[in-house]
Amino acid sequence: MTKTTSPAAPVLGVRALNRATLGRQLLLRRSPLSAGAAVHHLLGLQAQNVKPPYHALAARLEGFVPEALSALMARREAVRIVSMRSTIHTHTADDCLTLRPFVQPARDRELTYFRKGLDGVDLERLAALARDLVEAEPRTMAQLREALRAVWPDADPSALAVAARCSLPLVQVTPRGLWGRSGQVALTTAEHWLGRAAGPAPAPEDVVLRYLAAFGPASVKDMQTWAGLTRLRPAFERLRPRLLVFRDERGVELFDLPDAPRPDPDTPAPPRFLPEYDNLLLSHADRARVVPPEYLGRSRQGNQAHRTLLVDGFLAGVWRTEPDALVVETFAALTAAQRRDVAAEGERMLSVLYAGEPRDIRFGRVRAVAP
Repeated sequence: MTKTTSPAAPVLGVRALNRATLGRQLLLRRSPLSAGAAVHHLLGLQAQNVKPPYHALAARLEGFVPEALSALMARREAVRIVSMRSTIHTHTADDCLTLRPFVQPARDRELTYFRKGLDGVDLERLAALARDLVEAEPRTMAQLREALRAVWPDADPSALAVAARCSLPLVQVTPRGLWGRSGQVALTTAEHWLGRAAGPAPAPEDVVLRYLAAFGPASVKDMQTWAGLTRLRPAFERLRPRLLVFRDERGVELFDLPDAPRPDPDTPAPPRFLPEYDNLLLSHADRARVVPPEYLGRSRQGNQAHRTLLVDGFLAGVWRTEPDALVVETFAALTAAQRRDVAAEGERMLSVLYAGEPRDIRFGRVRAVAP
């Protein structure tokens, strides 16, 4: 059951939470941070596809160019790896070697879902064999699957590959993930790719503080949703004397760093074009601080998530690029001023990420996005 505070705890309304979170997420005003510093501050960027991390940074950083992130990946200072919520993230090399161990209990738990297909498989031997295979040369999941199947022909091939991915910190080697480049997903271990061993998992309290700096104010359940972990309450309790405590309008207890910014709820929030699966929309148990209740689930259709548009700090529509246009579809009508601001932001995004590819900006209304 979600713990609530006493009535004495100050209440933060939805707009106050929205502005505070946007500020931590570098979305109220663009930040001068470097690409690497931003990826570190944000504890990684969702990277289910190649382009989302680039769209995420273009929305957040002043002077960003996609080559800045590509260069980090080419120099092995940033990598793509399965981490939070069993999804691919772009992390700094340091965070790859520490945050992946932090969420390893969730990967161990995920592995139990495939035990039926792993009957008779020695998981320690599987991990050792998979490590030898991918460190000899990067392997695709299909190649890894077939190599493991040769040793355990009666096991489920897909379960064998998942077991390797859950047991080992497997990174996607470049050119996969580089802007304007193509490349299939080939995997090796983080230690092999980065040339150094993974550190021990950080203390939960340390990660709590970083999470609040990037996503706070937040509840215990919020952080558990972000990390895909459970049982984080003790870490928050140990930190309680060092944190401020608020509650939301439903009485849920929220924690925050004393010196973190909590802007006035009326602070202007410019439009922002975000990628599909942006962590802003996925890192809280209660998404009302960004997603109006009537739009919950409307930024996706089946298993397909759409790129999202923020207007006044809240989810307001979806967008896509076509060969000749940036197509913006909103859930409700925009005012004339909002439309002008969205168009200006769209032009800026296109100039950063699609320079030399002229596109019109077309507005429409969302018609067929399933709830």
